[in-house]
Amino acid sequence: MPTIKIVDFSGESAGEMTLSDAVFGERLHVPAMHQVVVAHLANCRQGTHSAKTRGEVSGGGKKPWKQKHTGRARQGSTRSPIWIHGGVAHGPKPRDYHQKVNKKVRRLAMLSALSMKVRDEQFTVVKGFELDKPSTKAMKGFMDAICAEKALVVYHTANENVTRSVRNIPNARILNVASINVYDLLNSKTLIVTPEVVARLEEVYAG
Repeated sequence: MPTIKIVDFSGESAGEMTLSDAVFGERLHVPAMHQVVVAHLANCRQGTHSAKTRGEVSGGGKKPWKQKHTGRARQGSTRSPIWIHGGVAHGPKPRDYHQKVNKKVRRLAMLSALSMKVRDEQFTVVKGFELDKPSTKAMKGFMDAICAEKALVVYHTANENVTRSVRNIPNARILNVASINVYDLLNSKTLIVTPEVVARLEEVYAG
């Protein structure tokens, strides 16, 4: 079973924690993580793009000039895609980009991402954020103490002080444990969690 150190808000060691092998010691499955990330990015697309076809733009009711004997190319409508202000040929139309991923694949990808963070020593458990009020300076000092880069903070409850302290730090994000996802795990370098988050992840994924 993986064993990691627990730190306090000053960055000092505050003990150790043994993690579940079933959640944080899984074999990495890169194809599952890739599929889940691709689906996540696709599902984030709004799909509201649209362009007008030649049947939707205004004008073009009359043939521009007669068919023959003008010395110009034959034209039937000014709404043709080759004309300025004409319609768009094969342009984008509103569509749904949603991709479905099976539950077992999502679970496998999550376990792989968490295990990779532990394996690469990019997983930090903090005993508690001692913040009586929002303080970006205090949070930045903590992240510098543990050498956190592109940090993702996962918290177990809604905490306005912690949220407001993290959100002004460049390249740092904060999520509730209920919103944790593979894309944000892989897009971050340092994962910072609380013991309560670890317990929740083991409760959900160890079964």
